[in-house]
Amino acid sequence: MIDLGSREPANVAPPAEAEPEQRRGVFRRLRESLSKSRQALAEEISASVFEKIDDETWEHLEEALILADVGAPTTAAVVERLEHEVESGAVPADGVAVRDRLIEILAEVAGTARAPIDLSADPAVLMMVGVNGTGKTTTIGKIAWHLSREFGLSVVLAAADTYRAAAAEQLAEWAERAGAELVRGESGADPGSVAYDAITAARARGADVVIVDTAGRLHTQTDLMEELSKVRRVIAKQIPEAPHETLISIDATTGQNGLRQAKVFSEAAEVDGVVLTKLDGTAKGGIALAIASDLGIPVKLIGVGETLEDLRPFDPDDYARALLGE
Repeated sequence: MIDLGSREPANVAPPAEAEPEQRRGVFRRLRESLSKSRQALAEEISASVFEKIDDETWEHLEEALILADVGAPTTAAVVERLEHEVESGAVPADGVAVRDRLIEILAEVAGTARAPIDLSADPAVLMMVGVNGTGKTTTIGKIAWHLSREFGLSVVLAAADTYRAAAAEQLAEWAERAGAELVRGESGADPGSVAYDAITAARARGADVVIVDTAGRLHTQTDLMEELSKVRRVIAKQIPEAPHETLISIDATTGQNGLRQAKVFSEAAEVDGVVLTKLDGTAKGGIALAIASDLGIPVKLIGVGETLEDLRPFDPDDYARALLGE
């Protein structure tokens, strides 16, 4: 289910809260998707680590979190905080209590700057950026499907990755599947013009949401970041506050390289949130913590498999508990 924030279209009832059984199913699926990360952590954080709380405990914990790609700065801050709370007596020097507090701290870090996807404007413009191969176009298709099929919103997709013919074809397939309209240009056409045409079409037809795909790599010497900035400017000329939401797709299996991608793209595209894909195929699930803590960019959606239901909102509490094997 996609979190739309305050948007509640007149013709669509707000989605009901997940039933307890459904909620348990979602958490179980998340635990399964994080199995590789959890196994990697478990090998370092065995039950015996917290039996006796001493300097060796904190060293083992640091090693485990760094191996899970939480990142050195975030790891140091988390362990230092936990160690201080234990030494001050705020947290009992008891294995269960320390582990529970660790889960709480990780959830707090993962929830940094947490906010729903903002689709309250009319039309709302969502811009998707990211390196090719991170699941960007597939994510757009899944978002469009959820918005259309679950919320009854009318969606226009803009195939502004005009440098890669396969991207437009893939987006066309998703548009048909989601019941969305597709606006595309000729191969190599100006990406900004495609985004412009899509917004024009959406406004003319009263569409609710425009999702703009963008290039993750260029075939020319043109700087990718300059191109993304240009697309943003073109969008803003039509709707000054747009894009209302810019998401970057990050492949979780790339670990710290994904963190660097998020940093570079955020400098050019003013990224509002991260879609962390392929979380089910990596032992580096801690990257969500590094992104939120080091960059202050919230993870908003996660991909934990191939099906439509495997794209879901990121829940920091569930994530931390699943990561630590609760």
